[in-house]
Amino acid sequence: MKLKTLICFFVLMLSFEAAQAQQSDPNILVFSKTEGHYHKSIPTGITFMTELAQRNNWNISFSEDSNDFDDENLKQYNVLVFLNTSGDLFDENQKKALKKYIANGNGFVGVHAASNTEMEWPWFTEMIGATFKDHPKVQNATLHIDNTSEHPAINHLNDTEVFKDEWYNFLKPVAKHVNVLASLDEDSYQGKKMNTKNHPITWYHHFDGGRVFYTGMGHTNEIYQDARFEKLIKGAILWATGVEHIKKPSNKKWTNLFEGDPGKYWDVFIGAPHATVTGLDNVDPKSDGKNAEPLGLNNDPKNVFTFKDENGETVLYVSGEIYGALISKQEYENYHLKIQFKWGEKVWEPRLLRKRDSGILYHSHGSSTAFWNVWMASQEFQVQETDVGDYYGLEDVLIHIPSDKKEGEKEFRYSKNSNLKAYSALQRIPPNHCNKGFDNEKDHGEWNTLELICFEGTSLHVVNGKVVMALYNSEYKNTDNDIVPLTKGRIQIQSEAAEAYYKNAQIKSINRIPKTFKKQLK
Repeated sequence: MKLKTLICFFVLMLSFEAAQAQQSDPNILVFSKTEGHYHKSIPTGITFMTELAQRNNWNISFSEDSNDFDDENLKQYNVLVFLNTSGDLFDENQKKALKKYIANGNGFVGVHAASNTEMEWPWFTEMIGATFKDHPKVQNATLHIDNTSEHPAINHLNDTEVFKDEWYNFLKPVAKHVNVLASLDEDSYQGKKMNTKNHPITWYHHFDGGRVFYTGMGHTNEIYQDARFEKLIKGAILWATGVEHIKKPSNKKWTNLFEGDPGKYWDVFIGAPHATVTGLDNVDPKSDGKNAEPLGLNNDPKNVFTFKDENGETVLYVSGEIYGALISKQEYENYHLKIQFKWGEKVWEPRLLRKRDSGILYHSHGSSTAFWNVWMASQEFQVQETDVGDYYGLEDVLIHIPSDKKEGEKEFRYSKNSNLKAYSALQRIPPNHCNKGFDNEKDHGEWNTLELICFEGTSLHVVNGKVVMALYNSEYKNTDNDIVPLTKGRIQIQSEAAEAYYKNAQIKSINRIPKTFKKQLK
């Protein structure tokens, strides 16, 4: 191995180990400032957090000062705990610092009145997942626990548990983008209710690059003496820091991501309607589809993404009318994704005269508006007519591909036995695009089978059983301007001005590159 290669290898390993160390060593800031109702249990909660940190050898700090929310100070922590905060707490600069902190992949745990905080700030409301309205008196209630995710915060709980606390009602139904872990049985208590069969009270989700957990419990002094609640908060913090994980897809059988309720696996993010889009109010007449206000999370009035039953199969119909993304609720790492797709007929502005286009974005991270106000930063398995399997990098990513440029050609092309070349979305040179090695797409209107295999920074783009590209050393530039390994993230399916269909989206975990494809690696 050459000296230069050895140096690169050790730098990569050191970066990876540093990232791992950051994730495995919780540094917690517990924030308990109130500008609204002050909970008398806050001192008890602080003692609870102090003792929890001591028992687990965590680093922990406490604050009631909003001035601690600046970029430099927040760098010390990888999880924030909002302990019964209330009211409007932050100025515009402090809000920017919190958004950047979350975008950099950190964790957030909200306890009880955290949902009674910054109620007029839409971003914060989306991050928490709900906004406090009112509550009945403190009393026992039955909680239904969803253990299917095996989330570390609730995997110690039975299917039903009885807790005594103050049970929050929310202004609106809890957001679709959260994953509910515990719901209240409204028949089990008296007083004000949301009058719904599904009254979530504890949930988690990935949001704008970070990991967010919220529980409506935490009002009384007594709850902090409950061993079940202690395990819940401990598990929430370990998940928020990335130390512990939810259930992964089985490495023995496939999980069908289009099966059952689509909301179980997917969110939708819709970008800015092009000026030519009809049937919507307030479309910007100057919009080119990427320079205007996006419609946002789970706001799809034109049904750009629709799941349909066709001959007993669930098919995802992508109209293409507005740029958008179907986004997996979960992050995935070391996996094999298999999905079928075919083209429809319709095309839309601004791509009426261009090739039909879509794409599968992987290792997606950060804000949903990072690229063109609609897609997260990510690596891309290109799905474009005659270009299926190409690579594009969006926003902050880097990768290495064995490739060369033949005489007379303007762009680089994957070539298994060529030298590795860097491809980057960070600047124009090196470019953020590499062509596949060869075309293996079927004729227009026929179903194609696409496979994406990702393992420890290596990925394979497979079209109809053939590896058309192998990619190595996936990395990205985080908000602290550090280049770090990028081996996991959410999956996005694009709407990009062309009608398309997807079906049979299956995924499973892997502990190595499958033998079938390993021989096609460099």
